Parts: sequence; C-alpha cells; structure tokens
Amino acid sequence: MIEPDFPHIILTFEYKGWKVEIDQGKMNGVATYTAWANYKLGCAVAVPYASSRKEAVRRVKQWIDHRNN
Repeated sequence: MIEPDFPHIILTFEYKGWKVEIDQGKMNGVATYTAWANYKLGCAVAVPYASSRKEAVRRVKQWIDHRNN
C-alpha cells in the first residue's frame, strides 16, 4: 500500500480577506512549495508549485490581487 501524502503546512497568514496556507513537500529529494488560498465559499490551489517559500508567498499574493480586481 502506498503512503498517503498529508499536507505539511509551514506558514499560514491572512491576505486581503483570504487565509493563505503554504505547504512544503518534496520532489526527488528537493523541497517544493504549494500555496492554498481559502475563502468563505471554499479553497483553491493558487500556486501548485514553487521552488521556494518566498516565491510561493509572492505568487499567491499576485493570484489573490488578480481575483480581487
């Protein structure tokens, strides 16, 4: 049986009414990051892949800004 891959949330913050969660995983032994954007009606994977936490945060903020305009 394969091992399930549970989220490893390393950072959570609020941005313009959205709750952002940064998840850290590994691909081929290298750290990867995913950004979830949660709001009152659901959630979305705003950034499916980033190579650094800083990049994931920057891109999820851009994603939210785009949706709020």
